[in-house]
Amino acid sequence: MDVTRQDPRANQKERTRNAVIDAALDLLREDIPLTVSAAAERARVSRTTAYRYFPTQESLLQAVANLHPAVATVDDAIDNLTSNDVEQRLLVLLDAFNPIVLEDEAHMRTALQVFHENWIQARRDDAQDTAYIRSRRRMRWLDEVLKPLTLPAHQHERLRAALALTLGIDSIVIMKDVCQLDDEDALDVLRWAATALLRAGLHEET
Repeated sequence: MDVTRQDPRANQKERTRNAVIDAALDLLREDIPLTVSAAAERARVSRTTAYRYFPTQESLLQAVANLHPAVATVDDAIDNLTSNDVEQRLLVLLDAFNPIVLEDEAHMRTALQVFHENWIQARRDDAQDTAYIRSRRRMRWLDEVLKPLTLPAHQHERLRAALALTLGIDSIVIMKDVCQLDDEDALDVLRWAATALLRAGLHEET
């Protein structure tokens, strides 16, 4: 008996789950509001089946974000950092990630909206769970970027938190909606802000 043979039912479940995720990506690319029901219809699976894999809209969006192939390029860039120059390492991260956010802006804004709605609902329900908490991917990337530094813990944490303000859809929304910048200028200002924060953090008195 071949014990290495995979369970065909498990394979079918994985194919179904991936079909729903692929459908969700198609909807986002077409600027169609994303719901689990809409993704199920596009994937040609029943709503009951889709909700079995993704009980909430946020869980589907999180799965889409985690499996988004473009994000893998950021992981690769971080994994292949060779320089100990932290400013150079930081710019590698910004230049890898923020353009992806702009290229997939509709999806990212939809995800941000869902996170906000979940936070508001949790407040209304006086919920103690953390279902609305966002992925900590960018914090993990920043940890890798800042590895060469030797700073007091409080200074390191403050710098890390400040640099997080220059990454992701939140930052892009401020640049474009509040500051009325185009894509190129938004990226340029975020690079400038990141390096300014880094230099200030490195030269502050401990």
